[in-house]
Formats: sequence, structure tokens, C-alpha cells
Amino acid sequence: MSDVHNIVGGPERAPARSHLHAMGIDPARMGGPVVGIASTWTGTMPCNLTQRDLAREVAAGVEAAGGVPLEFNTIAVSDNLTMGTPGMRASLVSREVIADSIELVASAHPFDALVCIVGCDKTVPAAIMALARLDIPGVVLASGPKLGGRWHGRDVSVQDVWEAVGEHAAGRLSDEDLAGLERVACPGAGTCAGQFTANTMAVAVDFLGLGAPFGAGLMPAVHGRKGAAARGAGALAIDAAARGVRPRALLDGRALRNAIAAVAASGGSTNAVLHLLAIADEAGVALDIDEFDAIGARTPVLASLKPGGAWLAQDFHRAGSTPALAAALLERGLIDGDAPTVSGRTLAELAAPTRDPQVVVGPGDAPFKPGGALAVLRGNLAPEGSVVKLAGAERALHRGPARVFDGEAAAHAAVLAGDVAEGDVVVIRGEGPAGGPGMREMLAVTAAIVGRGLGASVALVTDGRFSGATRGLMVGHVAPEAALGGPLAHVREGDEILIDIAARALSLGVSDEELAARAAGPAAAWPAPPGRVFAKYAASVGSASRGAVTR
Repeated sequence: MSDVHNIVGGPERAPARSHLHAMGIDPARMGGPVVGIASTWTGTMPCNLTQRDLAREVAAGVEAAGGVPLEFNTIAVSDNLTMGTPGMRASLVSREVIADSIELVASAHPFDALVCIVGCDKTVPAAIMALARLDIPGVVLASGPKLGGRWHGRDVSVQDVWEAVGEHAAGRLSDEDLAGLERVACPGAGTCAGQFTANTMAVAVDFLGLGAPFGAGLMPAVHGRKGAAARGAGALAIDAAARGVRPRALLDGRALRNAIAAVAASGGSTNAVLHLLAIADEAGVALDIDEFDAIGARTPVLASLKPGGAWLAQDFHRAGSTPALAAALLERGLIDGDAPTVSGRTLAELAAPTRDPQVVVGPGDAPFKPGGALAVLRGNLAPEGSVVKLAGAERALHRGPARVFDGEAAAHAAVLAGDVAEGDVVVIRGEGPAGGPGMREMLAVTAAIVGRGLGASVALVTDGRFSGATRGLMVGHVAPEAALGGPLAHVREGDEILIDIAARALSLGVSDEELAARAAGPAAAWPAPPGRVFAKYAASVGSASRGAVTR
């Protein structure tokens, strides 16, 4: 238990005890288990909107188990509200700020355990990164996805709204229909309703062994049993502290590779590559970007979830959630079922058969897609690697002329204006971790491409990244990034670019000599970071190929 004497023991600590009295806490209780509850609540988006209520339920679970709950809050940035704007630069930066803030509070206060309540994208990896740094017993509770909306007789999510913008620009969707869709696509609180980044990382949490309770993270935010799950998370934190289960004992190479397999099998977001690399770094586990390719290549898609599949997150929960996915992976020998979890049970012990084989495959069923969901491409355009999500793309080969844009805004405007044609390769550079700074997501551009009917004929290559809602042949995380002199900086309008999934190649159709000559020329002048926090981040962030961690 915590060193209570240093906090409240002895006459010299009377001022500290006075503050505890002010909060209605008997200082004598501080000798028992003290549990910090880190909420990422924010009123700036629906994704984390239920977390105040969940924090109260977690606290009730801690109290019922004999502990002292101490709640605190950290920040969160809305990816959807900032998408396509300068504000999106803050999203990935917030991952580091959230991890730092949880680490700071837990370093200052005598917590025996932590419960981290997470939601929108960066809050999930940030909480795990903080737990890995602190290495005190902890659990992670995802606040859950929102329900899908209904429009013209079908289930819809915010992905449909983004793609509708492109349809509207192409004249295929009326003002009235666009307005009608936007009103119903997001009917309430919760993270975005597909297997986008937030829900991808909620799956990863369970396979990393830190989810509490296992499978509850994908329970919709407004589900009637979500409060009970939160109380269970509070009780589990007390239990984990009593058993001395520390995050680094769970976050080993086996857990990380299980999580990669689960991401691939669920058709998850390419952002998982970035975040799992960062988590591995914090946990001191050697993990290379090429392992994502190797694991992805042997892992079929076993859950048919949007954007690459047919179903929403609420359907995934109904079909059995992560226990069903674990069962499907175990049947095929694709994960290590002996991996421990914070509950004290192994991954195999927590697995359960699917309740709907249309959503998650059952025993003996054929996978929804036989190939891997993620691939890592290399070549003279990406010597350190790049990432493509195969679950959302049908093409394995594309060769076309480069349409080069310095920054997302110019590319988005060109697509909406109809200045991108079939066969083109849209190149967006200067959007990497340091160059952006913040490695913005390109959903506004990719959705506009799909919405204009070009999803099957246009490819995109960027040193930025993608929302989990992105689909089509879109290659991101190109490293080294353009702002640091990577080859992407030397692509010229009309250059031929080859994307060859089978060969795992991303190549620029110029000779090595020509590329070297271009690199030897005057360097491009990239804009200075817009403000002190971004300048600090740009100066300290590393390559996307290693998780874009800061030093």
C-alpha cells in the first residue's frame, strides 16, 4: 500500500490532513488502498461525454471494495471536430500531454492503483503509456462507442457524413440530404460508431491485458450495464493492487503481438501501428514496424466491421466483442492464449464463442477476408517504411502520376474542385510528426476522394496519417517525413509512383541519381510551428516508423 506516513502521518502533516477533511475523507482511511481515477472527460465532443458518470461509478466500486477513490481529469482533443482544420495538429500532440499529465499526478499522489477512463482516439494509448511509465497496478476502461444512426433505411456513422461531403461537392447529394444525414448520423454520446481508431484501440487494450472488465470497452456508451462495468473496474483495481499485478508484467512482447493480431483481425485503424509502437517503447519492449506486416500478413479479417466491413461497433458488442474475437483468433492459432490479463485470468480463459457469425466468424467459418488488414511498404519513397490499411482497400497495385500538395488544405480543395482525376496519386507532404507538426489525419481528403466516386481509381500517399474511418488505397506514415528531408520532399508533379502491395513496395519512378540530385538541391522552406507547444513537440518528436514518441 502507499506510504501513508509521508502523506498524512505525524504532526507535521496536519495541513495535509486538513485538506483531506475538507474533502470528507477520514485521513485514517489513507492507509488502505488509494485508487486514482484518471478521467479524460471533455465537453468539447460526444466521445468522452459520459465519463463523469462513469468516474462516479468507478469510485463507487472502489469504495465498495474498501478503497479510497481520488478522481482527477486530463485533457482530450476531438479528432472529428478538428478534422481538416489546423486544430487537428493538436491531436497526436495530446497523446504525449495526456500521458505526461497522468504520470505527473500519479507521481505526486500516493495511489496504490489507477483506473484510466478513456474514449476518443489518443486518450487510449496515452493512458497505457502512462501506466507503463508508472508501473503501478492499473486498469483501463473505455467509455464505449456511440450507437449508429439511421438514414434512408440503413445504419450510418460519421464516416458516411464525411464521404457525403464529397458526394455533395460532386453534385450527387442535395443540400437537404446532406443536412438530413448530419442530423441523424451521431445520435448520442460515445466514440465514433465504426472500427475506427478509438474502438480499434479499445480492442487493443483487452488484448494487452489491461481492459476492465474484458469486453466491456466495446459496450456502447449509453448501454444500461455500462455503470456496472465501471463499478467492476473500480473493484478490479483494488484486487490488482492486492495481487501486485503491474502493467509492465502484462505489457510484454507476447501481449503486444496479440494486440497487433487483434487489430488486424478486426480490420482496425492504421493509427494502431503508431500507438502500439509508442506503448512498446514506454514498456521497454523491442517492437519493429515490420512485425506489423508479418503479423498482418498471416492474420485474416475475422470481424466484418466498418469502414472495411458491414457492421458497426454496437453489432460487434452484440456478437460477443473481444471475447468472440479472441476465440476466433485462438481457433486459428494466431494469438498466445496463455498471456495473462489484469483480471488474473488468461486470454484463453476469457475467450467466448461468437453470438453472431455474420459479425465475428465462428468455429470453422471462412474469414471475411483471407489476407492481412495492414501492410508495411518500403522503397525509395519510404526507406523507413509506410503503412497501408488493406481491410479498406480492394486494389493491390496502382501506378500513376503524382499530384503534389504541400499540406492537407491544398489537396482537399483540389479534390472538392474536381482537379484530381482517375489514376492520379495524391501526394500530401509536410504533415509528418515534426513537419505538421502533429501528423494530422487526412480523413477530409480521403473521404472526399471516395465521395466524388474516385475511391477505386485514385491513391493517396502522405507523411501524415489517417482516421480509422478512411478507406481506399491510402498510404500513410511515410518515413522519413518530408520536412526532415525524406524522399517525399523531392517528388515532383507528374512523377510516376508505384504502389505494389504484393511486393510491399512504395516507389518513385526516377533513378537513384536523379533522386540524389534533387536532394542535393535547395531545401524546401517549411512553415514554422504555430505556437510554443507545437514548437516543443516538433523539436522532440521522433519518426512515425518508431511510434512518433517524444524525447
